[in-house]
Amino acid sequence: MSEATKVKLLEGALRTLTEQGIAKASARTIAATAGVNQALVFYHFGSVDELLAAACRYGTQQRVVRYRERLDRIGSLGELLAFARQMHEEEKAAGHVAVLGQLLAGAQTHPRLAPATAAGLDLWIAEIERVLVRVLASTPLGEFADAGGLARAVSASFVGIELYEGVDAAGADAALAALDQLASLVSALGDLGPVAQRAIRHTLRRASP
Repeated sequence: MSEATKVKLLEGALRTLTEQGIAKASARTIAATAGVNQALVFYHFGSVDELLAAACRYGTQQRVVRYRERLDRIGSLGELLAFARQMHEEEKAAGHVAVLGQLLAGAQTHPRLAPATAAGLDLWIAEIERVLVRVLASTPLGEFADAGGLARAVSASFVGIELYEGVDAAGADAALAALDQLASLVSALGDLGPVAQRAIRHTLRRASP
């Protein structure tokens, strides 16, 4: 029963963030959403901030598990970006983009939320890095690209686009289209013959610090 109550509170916290925003995320509103006594917030988590931090980790773990099999099937950067577009639409429809926005906003004024939000994003970054290592290995960029840094750049781009879409949907779509063009360029490099690929690698080695 104790574990079931904790899950109810975690899911209640995520629903509260989606439906009412972080400003309304009090022990009373979260407990009411979860259908439990508000004293259980403090019994299980100690504070509302700790509950929200735990909910961030819990929610992200659920989403990563949901998409991992699809991520494992991705074979190119273009497929990764196509997946990201589809996932974005699914996550937005389910309210998870709104949760991310609320957590990012809350992290600015709630110090305990910042490391939890970052840890949640790190779960996504680790998954994206695995894909990038795999899909770039057969291209001239595989030897030179920092997959970890690139995974963070991709993640940061999509976080920014998700938030930007709320104020400029056309601009967000243009940003996604630009990422698609970049993926096409990388794919074109991979399609070059061995002589051209050796020339590109030689040039990249000379340009590397």
